[in-house]
Amino acid sequence: MASKAQQEGRILLAMQAIQKGQISSIKQAALTYNVPRTTLSDRVNGRVARPDTRANGHKLTCTEEEALIEWIISMDDRGYSPRVCAVRDAAKLLLSERVGSSASIGKNWPTNFINRTPALRSRFNRKYNYQRASCEEPPIIEAWFRLVQNTIGKYGIQKEDIFNFDETGFSLGIASTSRVVTASDRRGKPPQLQPGDREWVTSIETINASGWHLPPMVIVKGKVQLSTWFQDTGLPLHWVIGLSDNRWTNNELGLKWLQEIFEPQTASKAVGKYRLLILDGHGSHATPEFDKFCKDNSIITLCMPAHSSHLLQPLDIGCFSPRKRA
Repeated sequence: MASKAQQEGRILLAMQAIQKGQISSIKQAALTYNVPRTTLSDRVNGRVARPDTRANGHKLTCTEEEALIEWIISMDDRGYSPRVCAVRDAAKLLLSERVGSSASIGKNWPTNFINRTPALRSRFNRKYNYQRASCEEPPIIEAWFRLVQNTIGKYGIQKEDIFNFDETGFSLGIASTSRVVTASDRRGKPPQLQPGDREWVTSIETINASGWHLPPMVIVKGKVQLSTWFQDTGLPLHWVIGLSDNRWTNNELGLKWLQEIFEPQTASKAVGKYRLLILDGHGSHATPEFDKFCKDNSIITLCMPAHSSHLLQPLDIGCFSPRKRA
């Protein structure tokens, strides 16, 4: 490395001597400063030094890489430190906008990209149990409310433009406990047979800080939705039905909710330029596609701290938990 740096210094001196007219020929300058003549000739004719050139095989342009770095740091600031696979998906999304559907990103590209980017670093996230989370609650909660307050002030967000959404699951067909009359000498609680056709559904609900709510998305198991499924169920027509193999939300359904429910239902009612969407750290909220759609439509997302939904999630505290207890 030292010899290369020394040679680069001699090449710069030789170029300076030629430019000032101190030496008339490239050959003479190369001999004087002990540098390769062809290298000096190329540099005089405008070729950039190899250390200053962009390495061959880079998938993204400099502008695209800067945008990717900005996205990663932005996600980290908002509580969504992306996984390495999410960085790969974001890079593929950027590349596909330029080259089309043929875009591909190698398996090791994200790791190499992170390693050569001083502003980024990969590290293991930490897992902690409920007891430790409880001990850390005060500083975490204080930092969270400061983040919310600073975000509202930074973007000038009005109360009417603040939203919270969350997913909750319901098991249909589970027999509830009830008070029954038994013989006084009976030991133990009498059993009640559970039905064998239980179904699990997920509902995505959204509320607004000023007191109104959006239509839900109800996720059931299935591959293709048939219009006859819900004709006689009494479900409102403006409810959106989502399908998944396991009845849970996924990346595609999260984006569908954002595009088909949240954006059309809130854009026309927005008071200011930006809308604030407060959510938890579910993986479907942290995809590049989800975040890009939010950015393109002036939606600011904030992720609550881990293990804090029992204290900070408005829908969980004010809606889901009381109804499930009841």
